[in-house]
Amino acid sequence: MLKQRVITAVVLLLVLLPALFASDTRPFFGLTLLFIAAAGWEWARLNGAGALASVCFGAVVAAGGIWAWSGAGLVQPPGWLWSVALVLWVAGGTLALRGGVSAWPRLPGVLRLSIGPLLLWLAWLAMVEGRTRGLNFLLSTFCLVWMADIAAYFGGRAWGRRKLAPAISPGKSWAGVYTGMVGVLVLGAAWMLLDASGRTDAPSLFTLLWQRLGPAGWLFGCLFLAAMSVVGDLFESLIKRSVGAKDSSGLLPGHGGVLDRIDALLPVCPLALALIHA
Repeated sequence: MLKQRVITAVVLLLVLLPALFASDTRPFFGLTLLFIAAAGWEWARLNGAGALASVCFGAVVAAGGIWAWSGAGLVQPPGWLWSVALVLWVAGGTLALRGGVSAWPRLPGVLRLSIGPLLLWLAWLAMVEGRTRGLNFLLSTFCLVWMADIAAYFGGRAWGRRKLAPAISPGKSWAGVYTGMVGVLVLGAAWMLLDASGRTDAPSLFTLLWQRLGPAGWLFGCLFLAAMSVVGDLFESLIKRSVGAKDSSGLLPGHGGVLDRIDALLPVCPLALALIHA
């Protein structure tokens, strides 16, 4: 298992890093859209679609991204779109998690299926705008999610006695949430120092939060985004648990599926833009 995880991670990095650092942003847009389409295929499978229907669903997700990118000209989406994402994730995520595992399958199938493309498109468009804003902005957003996850893992192992949502994700603890938030605050302070050195191509998410919202807003924004990364993780876990699945798919050997790797990014990418547009 460890060998598989390492090999898959290396292959993903060899594919992703050149696209991420290329001066032409189109390879990154195309590669991430491919991942989003794969996540759409996984979403359909988890929500009861058959094999052929799931493939078509993934193709529709990709086509929607291409239309938004080229036909609708949403490479730089309007600010209100991120406000929509904010309402969807805060209100919808709260309702879904409060309903629990048993409530999700009782929702109409059309509703469950249609939620997926909307959330995936919003996340992809947010990545597109993030990369357009600059590599530093996009990396700081990604690293916020990764730091929250890594710090939560070690904090949970050390102090995680009180479980966060045992019926949805038995491994998560309140201690993990708190240490994840502390990790994000430390990362944010360090990243702002890097920005102040003048060595970055654009302001990071952390610097923009400080500039737009002030110190108190910066603190709230960092903690809020760290919390929403947990909501994204729990939301995907809820869907998997409702159908008895361990992973969203086996597309990434040793890692599960694409949704398993991007679940926390789905809310954080668009909500980061909602905060800096506030």
